[in-house]
This record gives sequence, C-alpha cells and structure tokens, in this order.
Amino acid sequence: MNNFLKDIQIGNITTKGNIFLAPMAGVTDLPFREICRELGAGLVYSELISSKGIVYESENTKKLTETSDIERPVTIQLFGADPETIAKAATMIEDLPFDILDINMGCPVPKVVKHGEGAGLLADYKHVGKLVKKVSEAIKKPMTVKIRKGIDGKVTAVDVAKAAEENGAKAIAVHGRMREQYYEGLADLEIVARVKEAVTIPVIHSGDVVDVDSAMNVFNVTKCDAIMIGRGTFGNPWVFSEINHFLKTGERLAPPSKEDKINKCLEHAKRLIEYKGEYTAIREMRRHTGHYIKGMKGAAALRAIIGKIESYEDLKAIIENL
Repeated sequence: MNNFLKDIQIGNITTKGNIFLAPMAGVTDLPFREICRELGAGLVYSELISSKGIVYESENTKKLTETSDIERPVTIQLFGADPETIAKAATMIEDLPFDILDINMGCPVPKVVKHGEGAGLLADYKHVGKLVKKVSEAIKKPMTVKIRKGIDGKVTAVDVAKAAEENGAKAIAVHGRMREQYYEGLADLEIVARVKEAVTIPVIHSGDVVDVDSAMNVFNVTKCDAIMIGRGTFGNPWVFSEINHFLKTGERLAPPSKEDKINKCLEHAKRLIEYKGEYTAIREMRRHTGHYIKGMKGAAALRAIIGKIESYEDLKAIIENL
C-alpha cells in the first residue's frame, strides 16, 4: 500500500484529499466544480479570471467569481501581469467566500501571453517574485501560483518556483509542458520532480492524468504532494472517486455505467440551466454531452444532432434513447 493520499495544508486551508480539479477556461464553472467536488475532488479551481475585469467591475467577470458552500475549499484564479492591478483585484474580492487565491502563470494562448500574462510571466522570474510579494502582502488568504515548464525554449520552472516561494506563495502547481507546446506531447514529469526538490511548499502536478495508472505514475516519479486533473475530467468527473478509492484501498472501482453517464449528463445540464439559463447552458452542454457519451454505441452518429440541440428536452430525448 502507498501513502500518497493525504490532505494538503495551503496556508491556513486544509484540502480534502490531494486530487484536485484544474482551472480550465470555459469548463470549470460553478456547476462543474460542484459535481467534481461531490465526486471527490479535494480542491477545485475557478476558470481563469481577468484581474483587470475585476478592477473595472465588469459584470461578466463578477459572475465568474461566484462560489458555493458545496464546492469548498475552492480557489479563485486570476490572471494579469501588473503587480499593482492584480493586488488591487485581490483586495477587491478577498471578502468573497472562496478559500485560496491563485495566479495563472501557465495559460499559453497568444492573446494572453502577448500582454505578458499567463505563461508570458515565465520569462522573468524576478518579476514573478515582485508580483507574488505584492499580492501576498495585500491579502490575508493564502496565495498560490500555477506555472509551466518554461517559455521560448528556456526552462524556467525552478527559478520561478523559488521566486514564488520566497515571496509568499503557499503552494505551486507545475504543468510540465513548455508554453510553445500548448497541450501537445507529454508533460515532463522530471521538471515537476526538480521543482519539488527545490521548494518546501506543496507542489501540485498538472498534466496528462486521466486515470488511476497515470496518477500512480506521477506520484511515483515526481513525489509531488498533489495532482490536479484537467482534460481527464471531460465526461468523467468520476476520475476523482476512482483515484481516491485506489489510493485508500488498492482496489479499482468499476467504471461508471452507461446509465450513470446519462444521468450525470442530465444532472449537469439542470445545474447549468439553473446557473446560466437554458439558452446559454444548453449550448455549453453540446460539448459536455459529446464527452459524456463518448464510446457509447450510436454516439458518433449523434454528434451532429447534439451540436444543434436547443433545449433540455431535446438533450433528454436524444441521450435517453442511446
């Protein structure tokens, strides 16, 4: 038996296990976070949220900061490049009922990186130190960062991690791909191991964990404190239950049945409708539904139809007849 399963201390917050839900734009909204938390995610993260949007009091941005008691502990993730702006945003939202503030230093998309935000921060670890110091001193809640291996061919993760810890970060998540890789190729486990050796705060692995076997490989190679799962949750929020159960017992849970997947898809849709209204929710569920029914007999033929559904009743009629 292993001793990998544990609660993680991040500042004054104790997680409920160490298999986390990664922040994903357009995915980790409140309903999905609640579902993953109920199925065993030890910590959940919001979508990345613009610090400028908070400072300028954008209503759309404000909606992204909403949380619930069901999902706690929950992390709000901000992105930005200017220490003053992020610190101001952090102070503006600190009284909201979230537990941890995370700064995104890993988003690889050009519209973010070109402003020096997201993975663009990885080019200058000294600036990272100034940013972390400014934000960590501005708020009382624990602050963390999420980074990548490096940018522009330079591996900077260890220097960035050290700078973050020295200036007040309470944990660091490492995605083992370079910025220019986006999500191609395999995440480098060795860089996570190197960061783990270089700092004393908890280190969270990010990248390529989709099941029990990939999780065990990450723990064995990196010796990380926790794992966060992103794309591996698509259509499979049970991945948290499966990994947690194996870490506790050494036994594998039976995979979710066809009925489990259909029911969870419909539950997801209902929660999303309650949160965003049917028009928006059903359009977002087109993608989610494709993930939930992947591999089912007849699913491939239904993809075009699912891409045109307009209502909950449309969705229900289609997937209940699979």
